[in-house]
Amino acid sequence: MNHAERRFATQQIRLERRLPSYWRVTFDIPPVNIFGPKELPQLNEIITAIEKDEQVKVVVFDSAVDGFFITHYDFLAPLEESAKIPPGPTGLQALPDMLVRLSRAPVVSIASIRGRATGVGSELGLASDMRFASREKAILSQWEVGAGLVPGGGPMARLPRLMGRGRALEVLLGADDIHGDLAERYGYVNRSLPDSELDGFVDALAMRIASFDKQAIAETKRLVDVASLPADAEIKPEWEAFIAALGRPASQKRIKALMARGFHRAGDVENRLGFHVGQLGE
Repeated sequence: MNHAERRFATQQIRLERRLPSYWRVTFDIPPVNIFGPKELPQLNEIITAIEKDEQVKVVVFDSAVDGFFITHYDFLAPLEESAKIPPGPTGLQALPDMLVRLSRAPVVSIASIRGRATGVGSELGLASDMRFASREKAILSQWEVGAGLVPGGGPMARLPRLMGRGRALEVLLGADDIHGDLAERYGYVNRSLPDSELDGFVDALAMRIASFDKQAIAETKRLVDVASLPADAEIKPEWEAFIAALGRPASQKRIKALMARGFHRAGDVENRLGFHVGQLGE
């Protein structure tokens, strides 16, 4: 284990170099993998390492928390904690900056989704180059509109390119849970696989790509990016709209109601967030 691995081993986002060419990044923030300002510097270190390392070709993102890939942003953390984190190298605020850099890095990124990819988890998946989901256990959603919020990590710019305008609006404005098979049909993920096959499939694909020439991988990805990635100007307003929405009375009322039901804690609200945000207007 080298210095970087020792540093990350005690943190909530672990970096494992399985091979010089193949890395795994595992989210371990129990009980439900909520992501917030404390995790932003950890993820930034990893994204920077991915950008700078000359040997890595493939990075797989997964979770060690049963039932959860990554859920939503941390609404219990004071807003100033997020606001004080400076913009990243792209000029975007911290989270969208890291997601944009991941999309453009000369390295293949794969999200292996088992459990809930809700909000930030969905946005990390969308920023990755490929997404593979457990047929039985993956649940994706952009739930924010149901709580009076605007998603902030790029899904309005990314989802229409993957699934078309109508389906993107269904996902974003319906704010409901999308299970593995439907996610595959809509193009939200590359494919869903039986849960027992997910790890083996992702590992085999990652190993296969890691065996190829890095320059050929990077150049091919760069040309695909030209044709498919949104410009930063499309991403920037989303985070600004998310922060602005947090301060509105309507969203504060809905988030308070979610908290009263058990939001931010292990239990039914986090397990069935799509259902519960659908009850808030009643």
